[in-house]
Amino acid sequence: MSKSLRITVLLGGVSAERDVSLSSGLRIAMALREKGHEVICLDPAEGVLTRETERSLLASGVGSAPPSLEALAGLESRALSPVLGTLPELTEADCLFLALHGGQGEDGTIQALLDMVGVPYTGSGHLASALAMDKHLSKVVLRSAGVATANWIMAPAPDSAETLDADDVGRHLDWPVVVKPSKQGSTVGLSIVRAPEELAAAVREAFRYDDEVMIERFVPGRELTVGILGDAVLPTIEIQPVKELYDYECKYTPGMAKEFVAELSPEEASKLADQAKRAFQALKLRGYARIDFRLDPQGQPWCLEANTLPGMTPTSLIPQAAAAAGVLFPDLCERIVQLALAKR
Repeated sequence: MSKSLRITVLLGGVSAERDVSLSSGLRIAMALREKGHEVICLDPAEGVLTRETERSLLASGVGSAPPSLEALAGLESRALSPVLGTLPELTEADCLFLALHGGQGEDGTIQALLDMVGVPYTGSGHLASALAMDKHLSKVVLRSAGVATANWIMAPAPDSAETLDADDVGRHLDWPVVVKPSKQGSTVGLSIVRAPEELAAAVREAFRYDDEVMIERFVPGRELTVGILGDAVLPTIEIQPVKELYDYECKYTPGMAKEFVAELSPEEASKLADQAKRAFQALKLRGYARIDFRLDPQGQPWCLEANTLPGMTPTSLIPQAAAAAGVLFPDLCERIVQLALAKR
């Protein structure tokens, strides 16, 4: 065991991925305590969690749907964001383990604050976090680095003078298309649209969760994800959801998706590893990340997005990839902390 550290796990928050973050953070806290560290769980929306609260939240797990926007708004009204940088649980920690997903936890806002405070934290810096969270900007960067990503357009905002022309979308991208908020995760607000008449409703739904919405060419094929831990590329994991769409319910409900180490040809494995490393470097990521792909029937990988703070729930993919490489969950969490300390 390495030297015992004071570690604060940041979890929860006020994004649509709050429940996922709570599940991730509580598992991380348990794993780090198992490694002998002194761990506090801090929710920017609720404050420091008691052990009793931790046990209650851990037992409740992740629901089949994200929290309502109304519930999140109520949490946001009393969040600790204005005083977060002054809390002793943050300023006096040896390291902060970021288990926040989506929103300010993953878009670079928290990272910028922590850079000013000067406390080491896990994952990527503020610029990389913001870049990876913005699907439009990240796809521009990925293409410039030679990473294949499907064609896309941005939907006009509802209050703009522009109008959405479904026939024009079909000419540019063909059907079906994927409609998704540009700065969300866990497929929140995401839809597959197969016909022009379905497009407007899908765009309206995505705009409920973000001020920018992407319409992207749908890539048929296998759903794959590649984890990166430090300099190592972890085994590729394949996902087969019970439904057509690998949505929020399938991601966080046990039994709703099969996840296993992908069987790939040497050429496919080499392509995926190369594209994942290119994406990691182009977006200036560090520590660890998960890069999601679709592998089309011709064996071409298409990058969907990069996750700078990937889930660490019981059904999450980075822990599964690490386990396939022989790295148990407590050791994975310990390794992520050591990477955070090394970068300082």
